[in-house]
Amino acid sequence: MLRKLASAFIVPLGLVHAAMAAELPKSGVVEAGTLTYGVAATFAPFEFQKDGKLTGFDIDFVEAISQKLKAKPAPMNMEFKGLIPALQGGRLDIINSAMYMNPARAEQVDFVPYMKIGNMVVVQAGNAGKITGRNETLCGKTIAVTLGGIQESQARADDKNCKDKGLKSVDVKTFPTAQDSWLNLRQGRADAVYDSTPGAAKVLDELPGVFETVGAEFESNTSIGIATRKGDQAMQASLKAAIAEVVADGTYKGLLTKWKLPASVSIFN
Repeated sequence: MLRKLASAFIVPLGLVHAAMAAELPKSGVVEAGTLTYGVAATFAPFEFQKDGKLTGFDIDFVEAISQKLKAKPAPMNMEFKGLIPALQGGRLDIINSAMYMNPARAEQVDFVPYMKIGNMVVVQAGNAGKITGRNETLCGKTIAVTLGGIQESQARADDKNCKDKGLKSVDVKTFPTAQDSWLNLRQGRADAVYDSTPGAAKVLDELPGVFETVGAEFESNTSIGIATRKGDQAMQASLKAAIAEVVADGTYKGLLTKWKLPASVSIFN
């Protein structure tokens, strides 16, 4: 169902008329000439902070989009759960924060998709809990996830599945940031973390011997997109035109390489 819904959001960027130069809408933006975007910079390699500065694929991506729109990118870093309310309240023009597209969010915002990714179950090295993947071995265990993220929905669905089968429930622990989830796993206060496949790969690379993935990648065709206010057709058109240019000139592919994301995540192949 989710795959069908996600595909329904996707409008091929190639359909944007070639003669249509990307430009920021003349009205309806927070500040003229500026693309004000919301981001929760806790989700490496998409958005995180390094030496006090925002960095990651999404930060570079919105910079490239802004250049096409001849606009100044203005990030507003906040907790993930506050992003949609800030957009709906007119404090943001868009949300650019690796937001997973799902039915609940689609009722609140519109999306311009730009990538598809999967997810992994990660445990402490040695796997003392003998978890084998996203299955019944998680029943009775504690899963750490980011509050409001798609992984919270996945973990709560697994909790329901365990209960429906008469098994021990899943204790879903929510935290403001992915870093908090990883810390709780490392300290043994959680048995597993759900994270995106790129995010898990980055953590395992940075902390060798500390964590390991178990089981197969799941929901591997989950679309992520830039969110706009419901019905904001002008911003949708601007983003689609700008992204088409970013893809056509090779910038998008270059950013995948820079941030060590597999070519399989691209929806523009």
